[in-house]
Amino acid sequence: MTEELFRADAYLRECAAHVLRIEDGGGIVLDRTVFYPLGGGQAGDAGQLARDDGLVLAIADTRKAKDAQGVPLLEIVHLPAPGQEEVLAALKPGDAVHARVDWERRHKLMRFHTATHLLCRLVPHPVDGCSITPEYARLDFHMTDPLDKDLLSEGLAQLVAQAHAISVGAISEAELDANPSLVKSMSVQPPRGAGTIRTIRIGLGDGADHIDLQPCGGTHVANTAEIGPVVVTKIEKKSARTRRVVLGWAA
Repeated sequence: MTEELFRADAYLRECAAHVLRIEDGGGIVLDRTVFYPLGGGQAGDAGQLARDDGLVLAIADTRKAKDAQGVPLLEIVHLPAPGQEEVLAALKPGDAVHARVDWERRHKLMRFHTATHLLCRLVPHPVDGCSITPEYARLDFHMTDPLDKDLLSEGLAQLVAQAHAISVGAISEAELDANPSLVKSMSVQPPRGAGTIRTIRIGLGDGADHIDLQPCGGTHVANTAEIGPVVVTKIEKKSARTRRVVLGWAA
């Protein structure tokens, strides 16, 4: 399995690791990583794997490993950028490498992902679609009421400026069963079987005092002030019961 260092500390930019195996398609599986794999709507990380002898392999994307039937495994696959056949051929199982994430790109993903949690506070409806990239983020809300782009942008700006702390926590599966409203997504359920489920809390208050609390495996900033200037760039009616809200960086 791959030790997922980013779960406990999203600010880790690199780590020492060893190559467990190289898949037929060129994907590299490490014993530990700081790279977040595509999931929960958040894009997979990019960066590089570097060996002490100077060999450097650019990583374009990161995914969860799957078996032949498509069932996710407890491993993470680092996908190399095209055109690196000679570099890839020189990399062997057992090699020691430094896994270095593209921090500028990752930080944008962290900021946008946290902003989508703030949006869940402002639009208290179930989410039936999500996409988080370095350049934009979107949430599809299951609702029929109209939404105001400027009011949502103002609400986001206020929550960002209030500098709410963000913390990683955990709840038991029984606690989640007793509070099903904590799950905002209609299509993606938190993984079960480990006994506890990772949560992201915005604001340190209990009960109704916090800004948002929900199960989430993604990477987030430590304070809403770190999100910076984000605005709602578009609101679309995707279907009779779906409203899409798109976030972008303020000019």
